Amino acid sequence: MTEQLNVGFLPLVDACLPIIAQECGFAEEEGVTLRFLRDVSWATVLDRLLYGHSDVAHMLAPLAIATTLGRGRPAQPLVAPFVLGLNGNAVTLSNDLADMLTRSEPDRLCDPAELGAKLRDEALKRKAEGRPIRLGVVHRYSSHNYMLRYWLAGCGIRPDEDVEIVTVAPPFTADALATGEIDGSCVGEPWNSVAVDRGVGRIVLATAQIWRRGVEKVLAMRQPVLDQRRDAVERMIRALRRAGEHFVDPANWEANAQLLARGEYLASDPKLVLGAISDRLVLRQDGPAVHYSDFMFQHREAANFPWISQAQWLYTQMVRWDRMEYSPADAASAASVFRPDIYRSALRGLDSPLPGASSKVEGAVTGTIGAGTEQGQLVMEPDAFFDGKTFDPEQLEEYLAGPS
Repeated sequence: MTEQLNVGFLPLVDACLPIIAQECGFAEEEGVTLRFLRDVSWATVLDRLLYGHSDVAHMLAPLAIATTLGRGRPAQPLVAPFVLGLNGNAVTLSNDLADMLTRSEPDRLCDPAELGAKLRDEALKRKAEGRPIRLGVVHRYSSHNYMLRYWLAGCGIRPDEDVEIVTVAPPFTADALATGEIDGSCVGEPWNSVAVDRGVGRIVLATAQIWRRGVEKVLAMRQPVLDQRRDAVERMIRALRRAGEHFVDPANWEANAQLLARGEYLASDPKLVLGAISDRLVLRQDGPAVHYSDFMFQHREAANFPWISQAQWLYTQMVRWDRMEYSPADAASAASVFRPDIYRSALRGLDSPLPGASSKVEGAVTGTIGAGTEQGQLVMEPDAFFDGKTFDPEQLEEYLAGPS
């Protein structure tokens, strides 16, 4: 007899691991059945989770932290014992703006600093003319929002002052570009590629260029669900780990693109899904596919491990951009959302590397290095921020006191 878990999700490629776990039999082999509840906005994914319609959810990592801290609604503790993936988002600009900023080399992803400098000049010009550049993000509490703001600020652009940042649900970003409601967006796949395919935008930057190993979606649940269904959750984690290994195997890419593109999941063109899976994006309509390694990152280097330091970086961005007061108690609550102890418990004794530490200095790896482990072997590759800065989770206040 299997145990059912209801899974809330948005139609994005990085919802792949639960879908593959169910469709390819990994969940069944672990004694769980996953039933999917598809939504069109992160607000409704969160509502379903909090009201008990779903047991677990494909969720924005910062939204899980914000919900735990009571940002925008009464606090409800959420936990994230598994990271569904790193990066996988891109910055897409309207054709006019992209042509202006990237005219010389339209078929390559831009250098973040060079593009940022050109965007700053245009943003200041348009601000002075009373028609500021407007950029869309998928939710106020999203990695997209914080990555975009981090990049803009690092290039001398003041978010909310020099440019406007608004919320647009992922399935509607291409429409917003088409109507001129926004001049650009930061969104996950396949929605950048949808905009390109429709001829209403051009992809200019991958968020992996802003933070090479930036945390993105997590498997989130209410604390009471974890307490009551801990065994089923750990079995799901084992199934997701196997799904990740399957997902990154090139032999499975085309079949997985067809699977994810189905109407009940992404309802998308399989060729657009395949581009994201294979790290090959078409940047402009009718242009060539451009390869960018690790555009999506779902398996290697303990990609699914919920590093507490990643949650703490997100908390510092929340403090910075929400103009919040830093609070040691809030910092501790934010850190408690990521649960490496559950991840370890689920995978201990299996053929899966387990980091020996639960936190690390983010952005500090500049080459290929071996990392200390509790079990197995773990190799880490560069995880740089585009501006060369690092984030030490032991020095949160010092980090916040530094320049934005």
